[in-house]
Amino acid sequence: MNDISMTALERRSAFSLASIYSFRMLGLFMIMPVFALYAHGIKGVTPTMIGLALGIYGLTQAIFQIPFGMLSDRIGRKPVITFGLLIFAIGSAVAALATSANNMHGIIIGRALQGGGAVGAAVLATAADLSREEHRLKVMAIIGMTIGVSFSVAMVGGPLLNGWIGLSGIFWLTTILGLGGIVVLQFWVPTPKHSRLHRDTEAVPAQFKNVLADTQLLRLDLGIFTMHLVLTALFVALPVALRDVAGLPEEHHWYVYLPVMVLGFLSMVPFIIIAEKKRRMKQIFTGAIAVLGMATLGLYEFHGSIVGIVIALWLFFGAFNLLEASLPSLISKLAPTQSKGTAMGVYSSSQFLGIFVGGWAGGWMFQHHGFSGVFLFCAAAIGIWLLAALTMRNPRYLSTFLLNVGDVDAARARQLDAELTQIQGVAEAVVLPEDGVAYLKVDLKTLDRERLESYSVYKDEESAGDANGSTVHA
Repeated sequence: MNDISMTALERRSAFSLASIYSFRMLGLFMIMPVFALYAHGIKGVTPTMIGLALGIYGLTQAIFQIPFGMLSDRIGRKPVITFGLLIFAIGSAVAALATSANNMHGIIIGRALQGGGAVGAAVLATAADLSREEHRLKVMAIIGMTIGVSFSVAMVGGPLLNGWIGLSGIFWLTTILGLGGIVVLQFWVPTPKHSRLHRDTEAVPAQFKNVLADTQLLRLDLGIFTMHLVLTALFVALPVALRDVAGLPEEHHWYVYLPVMVLGFLSMVPFIIIAEKKRRMKQIFTGAIAVLGMATLGLYEFHGSIVGIVIALWLFFGAFNLLEASLPSLISKLAPTQSKGTAMGVYSSSQFLGIFVGGWAGGWMFQHHGFSGVFLFCAAAIGIWLLAALTMRNPRYLSTFLLNVGDVDAARARQLDAELTQIQGVAEAVVLPEDGVAYLKVDLKTLDRERLESYSVYKDEESAGDANGSTVHA
């Protein structure tokens, strides 16, 4: 049986790339709980402009993330990521200078530039280059957990930092984080000797048509779009409601965000276990959407009460965290075996478009209909999503598994398809000779892992620096 542990290089790659992701996430989200409070003090600024400034980075991120990932296949990962982080840092500096000048148009431009540094797809492709197929999911899980933690830290840290260094200081800190990401990339992230397309993490243009025609996947795309639409729209109004209606001074807003983030995370854990272990994914999933809708209705009804806001936000972030963890798992279960990367690319673009639409629409609703209009708008969006989710097909409880089978011709690939599907626990097998990889759907509860891994070309590695059969340079 092959060694199932990650190499030192794979662990280093995972944590260094996760830190780059984390730097960007912190910079993008730290302003969310404080921006509306600052911006309402600028003469002539409307709530619609505030919402646009919050959400505009989602539009540029959605536009550039897939092209940047594809470009990294051609010219290399590090040049693309370096360029993207530099654009992100420049955008943060533009926003910082504009904040000091009370120039909302400059802030909007800066935020658009921040999103233009869309390195997410290239970072994940780098992670794929630096990890063996059999350990790819572990590496991606480390990056995914870091993203979740960064979001929670940003929500609590934003109000704290705003009290110490102000909004312009947060933007300058974001500039430093962007440049720090370049340092990490150059001196900590290993350099893969060869970069190639990874269908499990990258979008393949030829697959877009089929992925976009899959109504089950479109339901999940609608879900992530709606979640981030609602999140961004809420924070156009919620910080102002906390200060001006509930009467909580802005320097104390972290008193609310800290407990609801902790409680929200703890609340989701047992439901994640039930969904996967007890195979109640659809029931838990649709229930969480309903709770999300109830939470926004609670904000509509009780946004003048600190206790009411805390309870509503606890429900909101408990459901939000559960759904944020469940949606990628459902994509993996429902996407065609060899099209997971394309499905995830469309999914991620939907998320960023949701951020943009949520900022703009939330600002417009706040300008014309006040707090109640924003919260009811969010509840209505969640209601539409719930109706779509109720018609979702029950997912098969299968996981993605990748196996490097080495250089094979078309005939051997067909033979391997048949042989692999005979292994206990393997439901689907697609071997692509051009990739040298078997893309599998497996039931982890019954999988004969030892027999499956006997087909892997990986034996005892000659060195810890050997990943994906290629030499990597530290």
